[in-house]
Amino acid sequence: MQKYIETYKQMISLRGLTDHTIISYSTYVNAYLSYLKSILFKLPEDVSWQELRDFIFFIQQQRDLSDRTLNACISQIRFLTLYVLHKSWDPYQLPMRKFDSYLPFVPTKEEVKTFISTMPNLKQKAMIALMYSAGLRIGEVCRLKYEDINRKQMRIHITHGKNRCDRYAILSVAALSILTEYWFSFGKPMNWLFPQQRSCEKPIDTFYLSRHIHAHETRLGWKQRLTCHSFRYPNLYKIQTFLNKHLRSLDWD
Repeated sequence: MQKYIETYKQMISLRGLTDHTIISYSTYVNAYLSYLKSILFKLPEDVSWQELRDFIFFIQQQRDLSDRTLNACISQIRFLTLYVLHKSWDPYQLPMRKFDSYLPFVPTKEEVKTFISTMPNLKQKAMIALMYSAGLRIGEVCRLKYEDINRKQMRIHITHGKNRCDRYAILSVAALSILTEYWFSFGKPMNWLFPQQRSCEKPIDTFYLSRHIHAHETRLGWKQRLTCHSFRYPNLYKIQTFLNKHLRSLDWD
């Protein structure tokens, strides 16, 4: 089965995706090939549609996967079928699942102020301040470099954001103040702004902040409702509100 994995990763790599994406895109293909080898005793090209459906039911029960995650699993098997096995894919044989969408918990301005101001660690405080003030994704914060912070023009250069689009974000005075204090206290990092503790050559992992957010909620006696996206949404909401208000004021006649 190893040759299928190697070809699968090679085909994903040809699309220009990052190493992290290649790993995440391979999660359920590995499980699928292991299932074929140990349970069905078949090669991927010999599997029927019914056996594919049986695998989806199997992994759903085994790992208690959500509908959204099952769609990711189906997408990975679809990619394997099309680009590695060179077989056609019939979406009517293995359809994508519908799933419920939920709004994330969005803290109030006062809650955010309390949360950030009471954080004992400057690195975590600086990362959350940037997320909240500039509406950055956690991955964008983790991959910030020293040169991306423009103090003169008070803006942040976001490179390779979602869909590989570069953009600028506003750098607030409050966020810059916390960031500057962090920078002097943590050895003045000149490459990655938030490097890994073990290696300054690599940016910090995205899961680093998530666990510390929950830990601080516990310290404050709050319910664990916050995620990294919770700090990004208030900024996006403010932008959307401004745009809606501006558009309503325009004379379309």
